[in-house]
Amino acid sequence: MSLIEHIRELRNRLIKVILAAIAGTAIGFAFFDPIWTFMTGPFCRLPEAYKLSGGEGCTLVVRGIVDGFFVNLKVAVMFGVVVSAPVWLYQVWAFVAPGLYRNERRYSLGFLGLSIPLFGAGAALAYLTMDQGLSLLLGFVPNGAIPLIDVNDYLSFLLMMLVIFGVSFLMPLLMVFLNLVGVLRYRPVAKHQRMVVFLLFVFAGVATPSQDPFTMLALALPMVGLFYIAVAVMYFRDRKREAEEAARTQAIEEELDGTTTAGVE
Repeated sequence: MSLIEHIRELRNRLIKVILAAIAGTAIGFAFFDPIWTFMTGPFCRLPEAYKLSGGEGCTLVVRGIVDGFFVNLKVAVMFGVVVSAPVWLYQVWAFVAPGLYRNERRYSLGFLGLSIPLFGAGAALAYLTMDQGLSLLLGFVPNGAIPLIDVNDYLSFLLMMLVIFGVSFLMPLLMVFLNLVGVLRYRPVAKHQRMVVFLLFVFAGVATPSQDPFTMLALALPMVGLFYIAVAVMYFRDRKREAEEAARTQAIEEELDGTTTAGVE
């Protein structure tokens, strides 16, 4: 394909991605109330002392006249991007796949297939533990004061938590993918595994928006577990690769020996 044809294909795939996101956003507008109830779930699980209106309900603050509309739009767009994820992930893969070798194409397709549930598991963990982080942070509010939590601040905090947890769960999968394509081997990873575990805890402490110990551990411990699963997969994969290379080398040596013997005779 020429450069113009590549650009034309990229344009067509971008149009499909945008249309899918718009359709998801429209669905988000139509079902805003249940989506909003789900998104405010972590805040509503907080102790009553941290909530507005005398401790009843779970009320967030909207500061501007038009902020209500933009909150609806922001929630709908977030929902649209999530719902249309299979579409735009496939479009990205379909655009890149023709430039890959057959084994790379197979590995990348498996990577995409596993990345969706792993990202979802990380986001689900963030959703289930976010109320604990909020409780620890709001625990520093002085007695007699009620925190006024802005809707946009809460949505930004929620989005950061979901994305950070989801992306973090993809790191071990990336290690396995790099091992499959021959870029990363087991031995150097195993040699520096203690440093990697330490860096995972440092990353969890720095990356989490709440900066509280509970959220840090909630992110770090699953990452360490997934890291060791990835190390185990890399170990068995490298053993299989070394056995195949040894068998191939032996076959070549036997063939050379046979050729040499035939030449001498």
